[in-house]
Amino acid sequence: MSQLVKIGTRGSKLALWQAYHVEELLQNAGLQTEIVIIDTKGDQILDVSIAKIGSKGVFTQELEDQLMDGRIDIAVHSAKDMQSNLPEGFEIIAFTKREKENDVIVSHDQAVSLKNNIVLGTSSTRRVSTLKHFYPHVKTVEVRGNLQTRIRKMEEGLCDALLLAYAGAHRMEYDHMIVAELDLDEFTPAVGQGSVAIEVASNLDSGLKSKITEACNHQETSLRLRAERAYLRVLEGGCSIPVFALAALSGDMLTLKGGIVSLDGKERISIQVEGNAEQPEQLGQELADKVFSAGGKIILEQIKTTLNK
Repeated sequence: MSQLVKIGTRGSKLALWQAYHVEELLQNAGLQTEIVIIDTKGDQILDVSIAKIGSKGVFTQELEDQLMDGRIDIAVHSAKDMQSNLPEGFEIIAFTKREKENDVIVSHDQAVSLKNNIVLGTSSTRRVSTLKHFYPHVKTVEVRGNLQTRIRKMEEGLCDALLLAYAGAHRMEYDHMIVAELDLDEFTPAVGQGSVAIEVASNLDSGLKSKITEACNHQETSLRLRAERAYLRVLEGGCSIPVFALAALSGDMLTLKGGIVSLDGKERISIQVEGNAEQPEQLGQELADKVFSAGGKIILEQIKTTLNK
């Protein structure tokens, strides 16, 4: 009889899509599965911005508690929700194949455009700061909750459109509402955007770990995300810090483009580095050093001071 893998996930439709996707990969590899739904702090507190709750582990803490005591074997997360430094005793053992990385504008009104004076709903400081930099005439409003809740709030008149990740909109079959796919140079995504991360307690049986990694890990995506996450680790960027990075693989070379933008949008640093794909963490470190040298360290300190007030 094959081993049973208990899959921990948040209960939103998008989180469940991710869990079912991972379940399918595991079942295809001959493993038995069970899905366990867990409520997180980020799901429960919807009237406060993520920056105010404290961005570390806001969507992961409760899942990690159950990993640690063995109630679940793996936790499935959106890779962009994963903090750059995991608590001791945890590790990511797989990144699924990455979806298209772009940010998109979602609306019922096909005429909505960044050229117009519109109100966009978003809960991302990266997106807000990027808009302030490139499109200062566009207004934003905080909108939290799962994708269906956000769309309802838009329909109730809170905003004209939503600024979302393509991956989430596509997976929830809202493609018909995507009115614009945003340029990756301007709207460079959050680290990990478009991939699903599989987290385990480090003491999980090593044989089972290997089977899960083999079933779910996409090698190219993994190399790209390891570079991006190494950059994020140096900047200690949680969900509330407007940093961005996107790696691309060509042959045995990795290109990593990333930076930081000030909360008021006035300053934006974006730098590109490239190196050997076999050393993704070193590339992330190199990018961080260059961003810091170009003034990113000062911007980061100003952001942290503002958010801690």
